[in-house]
Amino acid sequence: MDNIKKELQIVMLEIENKNMLKNGSIFVTGCSTSEVAGEHIGTAGSEDIAAQIFSSLMGLKLRTGIHLAFQCCEHLNRALVVERETAEEYRLEEVSVIPIPKAGGAMASYAYKHMENPVVVEQIQAHAGIDIGETMIGMHLKHVAVPVRLDQRYIGKARINAAKTRPKLIGGERAFYGV
Repeated sequence: MDNIKKELQIVMLEIENKNMLKNGSIFVTGCSTSEVAGEHIGTAGSEDIAAQIFSSLMGLKLRTGIHLAFQCCEHLNRALVVERETAEEYRLEEVSVIPIPKAGGAMASYAYKHMENPVVVEQIQAHAGIDIGETMIGMHLKHVAVPVRLDQRYIGKARINAAKTRPKLIGGERAFYGV
């Protein structure tokens, strides 16, 4: 668990230093705690691992002013746990479900139990995010998603990927996109 905590600290620092977060932006996390533990996705969910990841992300939120979104597993169609305030600010439609470890995943379940005023929404267009254990967060990112290469490539045994988004470039070869 100490190793996971150190790896999380490195990842959060890298994310902050990559300038991929803006105050008020939405940061989505997809996470398989099973993969972090070295097991196959969906087979060994861990609230202890979820607690470490949640704590690290809450620290990131406090330092940067972002909104957090936690992706549920496929059994809840990858719905997302967010604070009610986020859902209202971004006009996200709430759905009626409460994630539990076996239907939602350990990470989303833990987030739901520990957020101030959580709700579940069906879809989101986040500005950036992290995928821990290849849970496929791409469907929740705004167009155009740009990979962010992190030096720390694993948390526990789970591979991680990060992404940010940028506005679409339109207008073709004669367009000017700024300096």
